[in-house]
Amino acid sequence: MTSYDSAVSSMSALGHELAGTPSNKFDLAHMRLLLSALGDPQATFPAVLIAGTNGKGSTAATLASILCAAGYRTGLYTSPHLVRLNERIRILAKPGSEANAASSGTVSGTVSDTIGATISGTISDDAFAAAHAKVDDVAERLVAEGVLPWHPSFFEMMTAIAFVHFASATEGAKPIDIAVLEVGLGGRLDATNVAGPLISILADIALDHQQWLGNTIGEIAREKCGIIREGGVVVTLPQLSEANDVIGKTIMEHQARGVSAVQFVPPVSPNAAQVWDRQSFSPNGDRDQRGDRPPHTNTYRYPLQWQGTELLVETPLIGRHQLRNVALALAAADELTRLGFPVAPAQVEQGVRETQWPGRFQLVRGASLDDALFTATDSATADFPELANVPAHLRPDFLFDVAHNPAGAWALRSALSERFEDQPFTLIFGAMRDKAIGEMAEVIFPVADRILTATANNPRAATGDEIRTASGRLADRVEAVHSIKEALHAVMEPSSPPRLVVVSGSIYIVGEALRALRVRL
Repeated sequence: MTSYDSAVSSMSALGHELAGTPSNKFDLAHMRLLLSALGDPQATFPAVLIAGTNGKGSTAATLASILCAAGYRTGLYTSPHLVRLNERIRILAKPGSEANAASSGTVSGTVSDTIGATISGTISDDAFAAAHAKVDDVAERLVAEGVLPWHPSFFEMMTAIAFVHFASATEGAKPIDIAVLEVGLGGRLDATNVAGPLISILADIALDHQQWLGNTIGEIAREKCGIIREGGVVVTLPQLSEANDVIGKTIMEHQARGVSAVQFVPPVSPNAAQVWDRQSFSPNGDRDQRGDRPPHTNTYRYPLQWQGTELLVETPLIGRHQLRNVALALAAADELTRLGFPVAPAQVEQGVRETQWPGRFQLVRGASLDDALFTATDSATADFPELANVPAHLRPDFLFDVAHNPAGAWALRSALSERFEDQPFTLIFGAMRDKAIGEMAEVIFPVADRILTATANNPRAATGDEIRTASGRLADRVEAVHSIKEALHAVMEPSSPPRLVVVSGSIYIVGEALRALRVRL
């Protein structure tokens, strides 16, 4: 077993962050003790902290990409991961820089295990193992000395590992210039909230994780607003009225400065359709009649004013909800320019255009899948021999989208309606047991032609049968299977394979499908 494998095994032994976690585990005092013993690595770099129910990861990825394009070594910490733990910790730097070289080093494992290694700046296996060893040794010592009452949780460990990596000059790399940190859960008591943010960003707030954050939008918003600092800068957009009330009150109580990102949201009403690019994902691959580029480019394009200059925003993040997330990133970058991190218009364009955030309305053509999945060789059997004799261009296209709560399901349904219009599709869906499964089913199941529910490989996962039962009046249309692999086999029909398969719900079910199909992120 390699040192990396040992580190991953040790992290896995801590269990899932939210599985049976007592409420008193969420305590920033313990996180501060751990980081103090590590030399307070989070104090060595400025940070942007992003909370919200939906969109905070997309906002973080976009902002980090903009800062990287501007020449800053940018730490990016997100959660959870699709396939490998390493995805959560990235250092984005321009090609050839020390930070980029160090982060993209040795990655061990099989071909399917290395999915995610191509995400720019992902922490290398060796660097992850080294940072884990450092944090774990300190944690064990603090527990032995009675300084900590118990070992840090999975998320506390991951956050500390990220901070240590960002602050360290390892493998020839320099420490980062700035970090973009996505809050894991809530905000007030989240492990990331020990950082001192230059800017706090509040993405869209909706009902989710009620057992930890509260049962109303207002209660959840109060937890999210815990990232706001006295006299700080808060970037947000108009939200549900209950959330707006809490955000506004908290900003005033902390004498913070609120910044609206509205100016960076393009007009999306029917009368303003000409100012943005509605390119189609037409499965036949023909040039879209509504745009001037082939559909495989999968981008929105629209002009915006940036500090007195018109720029062309071109984002690979699809769905009108993503326009809000990009706007938050743009507003934050605008504020950072005033705080000592100048960004030029061309760098904004480049950063948005080069954003990497897989698993979010990500289309993968069937023809681009590895032929070895379908055809046996002398050294390996085929994973999906059902399509061995089906021409590559007739294989199903796959669309991967993490939609883990009702708001996410509505966003997916809207994006499908916009991009695929009346295109029939098969849905593979999986979710965690603590989610509003029935409500999500009511949103997305009615527009699918065929529905398969699968059990994710996670202790919190609802089984395919449980999802079918929770879907209520739609249960008769649902085919429950045991695993994502079984669901994929079910859709690989040699006589009439579906043109489009949508894999959605939990990030875990999407990640398992990406791994099974050997999709490089």
